[in-house]
Amino acid sequence: MAELFAYTDGACSGNPGPGGWGVLLRAMEGERVVKERELKGGEPETTNNRMELLAAINALEVLERPTTITVVTDSAYVKNGVTGWIHGWKRNGWKTSNKKPVKNVELWQRLDEARARHDVTWEWIKGHAGHPENERADELARAGMAPYKANGQ
Repeated sequence: MAELFAYTDGACSGNPGPGGWGVLLRAMEGERVVKERELKGGEPETTNNRMELLAAINALEVLERPTTITVVTDSAYVKNGVTGWIHGWKRNGWKTSNKKPVKNVELWQRLDEARARHDVTWEWIKGHAGHPENERADELARAGMAPYKANGQ
């Protein structure tokens, strides 16, 4: 049985500014890649955190049936949010511990709904540290951002 991994990343040119998200989905049997799929997208005016969230959301929403998956992210915001903070936010009616509205609440709610269908393990890795799959997700995020940057730069 193949193991499924989603390597996710977000990118932003300025924060806020044009941004993109990328996902490398990879099914592995041992060390062998048996299937691979790439996803990307972007927005004209966004933040890096929103793009990191959208990468994870799209990785999970594209799966057609409940799946066991490891989501690998270089975003401590996504990892800490989905494995820790979100529980308190939900208890507090989507408010932070100091009673302020949760930023990006609609994306956190979408991520919460997407992950509920699956058996998800969340893994954080250091970004821009030569991790090939993370580097590919970063390239996809930048490609997703490209149409929204001035002159496609």
